[in-house]
Amino acid sequence: MALLRITSPHTQRAGRKTSWVMLMVIAATIPGLVVQTALFGWGTLINILIAVAAALVSEAIILKMRQRSIGFFLKDYSAVLTAVLLGLALPPSVPWWLTVTAVSFAIIFAKQVYGGLGNNPFNPAMVGYAIVLVSFPVPMTQWLGSADVVATQDTLSFVHSIAAIFSSAPVIDGYTMATPLDAFKHKEGLMSSEAFASVEALSSGNLSSWFYVNMAYLAGGLALLYFRIITWHTPVALLGALAVMASLFYMIDASNAATPYFHLTTGAAMFGAFFIATDPVSSCTSNKGKLFYGCGIGVLIFIIRTWGGYPDAVAFAVLLMNFAAPFIDYYSQPRAYGHKKAKKGLKIGDSQ
Repeated sequence: MALLRITSPHTQRAGRKTSWVMLMVIAATIPGLVVQTALFGWGTLINILIAVAAALVSEAIILKMRQRSIGFFLKDYSAVLTAVLLGLALPPSVPWWLTVTAVSFAIIFAKQVYGGLGNNPFNPAMVGYAIVLVSFPVPMTQWLGSADVVATQDTLSFVHSIAAIFSSAPVIDGYTMATPLDAFKHKEGLMSSEAFASVEALSSGNLSSWFYVNMAYLAGGLALLYFRIITWHTPVALLGALAVMASLFYMIDASNAATPYFHLTTGAAMFGAFFIATDPVSSCTSNKGKLFYGCGIGVLIFIIRTWGGYPDAVAFAVLLMNFAAPFIDYYSQPRAYGHKKAKKGLKIGDSQ
């Protein structure tokens, strides 16, 4: 009689290594990369290549200084994922040195200084993005017009994109324009219909372009959910909170507020919900905690977009909630089997 072989529960997913998870997340960004490249030109792809090179070099240098195995840690692809996320978030026309600065700062100061992967309290990609956004606001707010907007009915060619990134070619001036969020933010005081018309006048097809970009990242995010790389709690809570806040203020004062549809389909809403806020290291761990964490990010995105100094707010909202993640986890621990309530840490005098 054949013996039934039973393995321990924790060995059932032995093949799901860190490197596999990182590669799956990178693969899920491909739809967004393809759409961004089709609509805004080759700059995003070039940024990613520059970012990956800078991330690998920065991580290798720090690992060497820390006397750690370079090959072992580079093979987990966490540095590559940080570079890909930053390359996707940066405008396609930023100079190469800005990309290198953002990625190097993210790897060195937001990741390795804290001890490497698993020890960083803040999302490295968003730390790098926030640093260059605050330090270099002009190039960070110059997005290219999409293919259906620019006068020539075409995006920058690969050669022109290379020239723009490495030599700040003047051709960029004819292609850059305000994003829908930026256009709406600087039209305060107009009636909602007039404000929205102004957005369309400034960014025209960019509204539909950003819708396609967000839908591409939504598709990638749903793939991550399907393969159980992430759970639904944080993305749903984030998008739900953002939609509720937008709906409330739109009903209260439609002359100065954008619709929920506008908030959810422009900027980095889907990208932030599925690829940034779900970082397993800097976010919450319990399912209940993820709901509070996602809601906090969604509310902060709306607040910063509406009254803050920056049109989009995903990076700052995520970093602010990274501060709160340990606190949320402390008060949202699930009850252990056999206990009446969750144990929230040891008190003075408790035995170890």
